[in-house]
Amino acid sequence: MTSGQNTTIGLRARKKRRTRDALLRVALELFTTQGYEQTTIDEITDAVEVSQRTFFRYFASKEEAAFAVVDMVENKFLDSLRARPAEETPFEAMRNAVESAWDSVSEALEAVVPVELYMRTYLLIESTPALVAVHLRRTAELEEEVAQLIADREGLDVNTDPRPRVAVASFTGVMRVTGKIWGRGRVASVEALQEMTRAYLDHLGPALAGDWRTPVCDKDRRPA
Repeated sequence: MTSGQNTTIGLRARKKRRTRDALLRVALELFTTQGYEQTTIDEITDAVEVSQRTFFRYFASKEEAAFAVVDMVENKFLDSLRARPAEETPFEAMRNAVESAWDSVSEALEAVVPVELYMRTYLLIESTPALVAVHLRRTAELEEEVAQLIADREGLDVNTDPRPRVAVASFTGVMRVTGKIWGRGRVASVEALQEMTRAYLDHLGPALAGDWRTPVCDKDRRPA
């Protein structure tokens, strides 16, 4: 392939990315200002001056657009969790994965939508019945994936040992609570979410930070 062909492919990719980002920004702005169910795909495409066919080239539905940024944030957390060192305890791995993901989340968000718009989108999801149902399903699927990752790290069977699912449910519960509170706040920054999440996780840590690799019977034999 020649350098000229590479340049053409690169320009096309950037153009596609700009179109997708423009559709996403407009969709989220319309969803959060006039309502998710009240917004039509025609309104989104008219604002960007593209066809419906172009919209469906990037998003299968309005629902997919509504969750696109949330999906991006969750994927960064999963990638970070997979990369955590094996010697970390389950809670340490999840917490450090969040901390690590934050390093790139703010920049990634700003490249697509303003953080303030992401905050409004999160509140929209939590307050729109049709989206809440999807959010709960997505959260359950994410928890199951994370629980399996944690079980694999610890050499456990997630179907016979309840600890991975219990720990992940507790952890993601904190993340959801802090996300909701942050979304209602006035400080539109990832740093504000970081500070709040750390404070909440500090209260959860003592119950989950133990070393699961030590059998319970051995712990019980340790001197007080």
